[in-house]
Amino acid sequence: MDRTPGLSVRLKLTLSYAGFLMVAGVLMLASVWMFLLRDVPASWLIPLLPNVPRVFDPSNFGPGVFVTAAAVVLVFLLVFGLLGGWVLAGRMLSPLTRITDATRKAANGSLSHRIRLPGRKDEFRELADAFDTMLARIEAHVAEQRRFAANASHELRTPLAITRTLLDVARNDREHDPVELVDRLHFVNSRAIDLTEALLLLSRAGRRTFTREPADLSLIAEEVAETLFGLAEKRGVAIEVAGDAAHTVGSPALLLQMATNLVHNAIVHNLPADGTVWITTGVLPGAAVIVVENTGEKLAATLVSTLTEPFQRGSERIRADHAGVGLGLAIVESIVEAHDGTLTLTPRPDGGLRVTVRVPLGPVR
Repeated sequence: MDRTPGLSVRLKLTLSYAGFLMVAGVLMLASVWMFLLRDVPASWLIPLLPNVPRVFDPSNFGPGVFVTAAAVVLVFLLVFGLLGGWVLAGRMLSPLTRITDATRKAANGSLSHRIRLPGRKDEFRELADAFDTMLARIEAHVAEQRRFAANASHELRTPLAITRTLLDVARNDREHDPVELVDRLHFVNSRAIDLTEALLLLSRAGRRTFTREPADLSLIAEEVAETLFGLAEKRGVAIEVAGDAAHTVGSPALLLQMATNLVHNAIVHNLPADGTVWITTGVLPGAAVIVVENTGEKLAATLVSTLTEPFQRGSERIRADHAGVGLGLAIVESIVEAHDGTLTLTPRPDGGLRVTVRVPLGPVR
């Protein structure tokens, strides 16, 4: 942004220091005059240049040269205030120089640079520490976005490459069954559409562009269980819903998508047979809670900590059937953050995963 040139902060502080010093000197000399020399003749109130040498002669100094001495003192205070103020202002503003340099480097794309301002805690060091924290978060966010863009490109390229391969095979093999080709193209296209819709949903949740309305997590849990009952029955998984009403404020559609993703993952990544999914809702101090647990293989804590990353499917996760596109928990995390909530993933000792979502408590409708 182009701005009109002006005085630097250092020069402004220098002039301020000198000005206050001059005002203090004038007040002090005026008080001396008022209390000690107010009865002297009026002709002595004018500083005279010939009296300057007498100011530095202790044996020839008297009330007659007081005003001249006061003028000499004020000139000395002005020079001292300007020089001392310039030095002090430079020392005080030196941390700003480091912060400005770091800002310019960040603007040029160097997000790894840190100020690390030494010394005890004060306003400048708080600013530098806050700036370092901001740079660290921006650097992590940019790295995550780059990784996400690379993964999304790879995931979107895969169905397109498969489609091109199928079409090339069909063009070279005129006797190929067109019904089978259409079915396979339909399956690949459906997965590409699912991935695109998941990316759009993830972007929408991250922008927080939704209307906040009252919602009850217990009703959402029941609706999700009813919707996914067919999938659970097909895979031999039982769904159990329990808990109390848990009112919050947010987007009912996004909260429904969040619960659907959690329960869908709990069904798909379960035991081969006789698995169980538990959905529990309730209220904690200041928070509405929904907990989704499932049986399954034992998960390492290091693996669980990565499950919310985009396109992370865990160990030995497949891409067939209802395996999803790898954005389920990433979408859940984005929706929870958009509702100012917290998402906690914990491996169950007996196998499986426990997912706890806490969102701010809302009014009871």
